[in-house]
Amino acid sequence: MSFLRWKNPLMLLFGIGVSNLGAWIYLIALNLIVLDMTGSPLAVSVLYILIPVATLFTNFWAGSFVDRLYQKRLMILLDVFRALFIFALPFFESLFLIYIFVFFINVASSIFEPTSMVYMTKLIPKSDRQRFNALRNFINSCGFILGPSIAGALFLIGSPYLAIYTNSIALFISAMIIMLLPNLKVIKEGEGQEKFNLKSIINDWKVILSYGKGHKHITVVYLLFGGVTVFMTALDSLEAAFATEVLLLSESTYGFLVSIAGVGIVVGSLINAFLSKYLKINLLIGLGVIFTPVGYLIFSISNKFAIAAIGFFLLTFSLSFANTGFFTFYQNNVPVNIMGRFSSVFGIIEAMMIIMFTITIGLSAELFEIRPVYIIGSAVFLILGLIINIIVQRKSKSNYYNQKMSVEKSNLYR
Repeated sequence: MSFLRWKNPLMLLFGIGVSNLGAWIYLIALNLIVLDMTGSPLAVSVLYILIPVATLFTNFWAGSFVDRLYQKRLMILLDVFRALFIFALPFFESLFLIYIFVFFINVASSIFEPTSMVYMTKLIPKSDRQRFNALRNFINSCGFILGPSIAGALFLIGSPYLAIYTNSIALFISAMIIMLLPNLKVIKEGEGQEKFNLKSIINDWKVILSYGKGHKHITVVYLLFGGVTVFMTALDSLEAAFATEVLLLSESTYGFLVSIAGVGIVVGSLINAFLSKYLKINLLIGLGVIFTPVGYLIFSISNKFAIAAIGFFLLTFSLSFANTGFFTFYQNNVPVNIMGRFSSVFGIIEAMMIIMFTITIGLSAELFEIRPVYIIGSAVFLILGLIINIIVQRKSKSNYYNQKMSVEKSNLYR
């Protein structure tokens, strides 16, 4: 790995890592603050519902916004915006005002995600994307493991409010790191005069829907992989209840179980990073989306901590492969100049499905026992994984997964 070639990617990874670590600290602290204010688990649940709601609100127009601007500048602006809004949260005594500010923080995060994906794709050479995505998974998983630990330490020496301020500082640091990266926006002839308005948003939707019809394999894989996120979100909403009420684990034991999940994704990400030249993209996706729900199934039928731990480790270990493969497939095949709009348009479907599935599985768990609901959800998830595997393993579609042959012909697609 050449340091000069990887200097900017490593800086970007560091910025993402700092921001991600702060996000975990913020999430845990905010949950405790709202719970302390209200004593209501439902009030805490609203914080999670605000995430897909913000996505639905944002994705109608965010892609058009992202693709027309300098992504680096937009990322800096969004980091600073989130830092200021998060810093303000501890000063509010009104739950309604907290929800309003959290909603706008989530809106900024919803815009930041496609913005950073476009910037990453421009910054990282095609030959390095698979390794970069594996390292990105590793960085995110470190936040998953370290975030709760750091939050706990901050609670001991201060309060949840100190943890909130820490995340605000982390976002400012992330913005400063991004400032050091190159500006990669390339303005094409006539693009500078193009206005961002309702007409341009409508035209962008037509462009993306037309692109989707003309590139069905890319669209189908993207939408089906979105189903993986839908199932995981829905099942994860029952995870704590299943562990404490069905398996009768203590809170500390459940926390240890979550740490094992973090180890799984760290190990998987490191294997992906070291063996990126030897692992085929469609194999990563296919096996990842099969063994992730298998991990959920093992967890759902477990009656001992050891079996539950095996399921947790397997699902996150497998997910690291699936994510690395999918993000590389996405970056290699979707034209970078419509990437923001593509993810925003089709992300609306994913957000709607997340809300519907999470509510459905939550109500089912209320009406019936948690274990059968979790088993059925995991089994249907496995069927989805098998379908995705069949689709990505088709020999006729192998060019989409070949690092040297992936569709990069459409960079001029508008």
